[in-house]
Amino acid sequence: MSQIEILLPKMGESVAEATIIKWVKNEGDAVSADEPLVEIATDKVDSEVPAPQDGVLLKRLVKDGDVVQVGQAIALLGAAGGTVPEKVAPAASQTPAPAMHAPVTSGATVPVGTIARTGTGGKFYSPLVRNIAQSEGVSMAELEAISGSGQGGRVTKKDILDYLPNRGAKSNGSHAEEAIAAPVAAPATAPARPAAPVGPSAEPRVKPAAGDEVIEMDRMRKMIAEHMVMSKRTSPHVTSFVEADVTNLVLWRNKVKGAFEKREGEKITFTPIFIMAVAQAIKEMPLINVQVDGSSIIKKKDINIGMAAAMPSGNLIVPVVRNADRLNLVGLTKAVNDLANRARQGKLTPDEITGGTYTLTNVGTFGNVLGTPIINQPQVAIMATGAIRKKPAVLETPAGDVIAVRHMMYLSHSYDHRVVDGALGGKFVRRVADILEAWSLDTEI
Repeated sequence: MSQIEILLPKMGESVAEATIIKWVKNEGDAVSADEPLVEIATDKVDSEVPAPQDGVLLKRLVKDGDVVQVGQAIALLGAAGGTVPEKVAPAASQTPAPAMHAPVTSGATVPVGTIARTGTGGKFYSPLVRNIAQSEGVSMAELEAISGSGQGGRVTKKDILDYLPNRGAKSNGSHAEEAIAAPVAAPATAPARPAAPVGPSAEPRVKPAAGDEVIEMDRMRKMIAEHMVMSKRTSPHVTSFVEADVTNLVLWRNKVKGAFEKREGEKITFTPIFIMAVAQAIKEMPLINVQVDGSSIIKKKDINIGMAAAMPSGNLIVPVVRNADRLNLVGLTKAVNDLANRARQGKLTPDEITGGTYTLTNVGTFGNVLGTPIINQPQVAIMATGAIRKKPAVLETPAGDVIAVRHMMYLSHSYDHRVVDGALGGKFVRRVADILEAWSLDTEI
């Protein structure tokens, strides 16, 4: 077998890089086709890179903790007894990975706007951090002064985004002891930007008291925290609420759930019904199914509904039901149950948690009446469905108004006020409620 390069595979449309978590195989180990070689992590999910065929792991081209671009070579696979060449040429079909720069010596000069991959102290800067630094006019000296919270002191996206509003101000210790007072000008090709306001540090330091337990966030919790803060920073959130009478829907489900489980081998919950209603409303109001790119609005062709799912660790993950508008209720039920089960088992693939265009979170499963959910970027809206409760309600009848016990629930709709105004955001959630309220007791499944 000829020697082949193992490339970091594509892991979804919005995933450009991954962190090497742990090598499962050592150099010289025999591997079988589809056997895991290395564990990787993106900002969305952990995964493994398998061997494409039987062979021997000749050489590992990256180390634990390295941030690797999609399509970059990470290892060499060959036949047993194969030798490793002194230099490895990149595959002709791929763009060569960025070269590893030698650490910059104290006498070296880095041009303004040029951010080296490795700093004077050997600190590594990911492509994302370097791009943010360059676009914001952050100099190499400023980057070097930021105290990173990542592995080995690496500066993360959150670190540099937290630093930007405080440029020129004294830090509270989470960044450099003395911030750079005069930011370096951005490259001439970049558009002029207004000076960032100087304000207090975003995160206060908390000193634990005697007897307090300090729990280190796991990697997924850190990423969720970064994603939520980024979403609130990006989108001005507005939330609209409606109350829906879903009595007919509850009675219908109670009538069919036994026969449905016996026939399909699946339990039918309310979640696939909610997703069906959301998908129908999106088809009627497609400007909810958009994303923002600068000053452009991208109207998405597909309706891919993310569903927030709780994991045993307490973290949340959002698997995606693709083309939800093309599935009937049986298909939606099977898709929802499958994704939810594998989410709890940690068996989702990267493709199954990317590409969502709208998100639903069923907070009613935790007994919550309503919630104000945070938008899952780069989407522009998210809906929370609350617990269904029996309540007295006024009904209009030919004989006059009467008070009756009804099954009621709240729907909460958070949306990005940059592109979704109150009229559209409010009409959308009202339309979803109308669809649920109009559910027929004779609906066939």
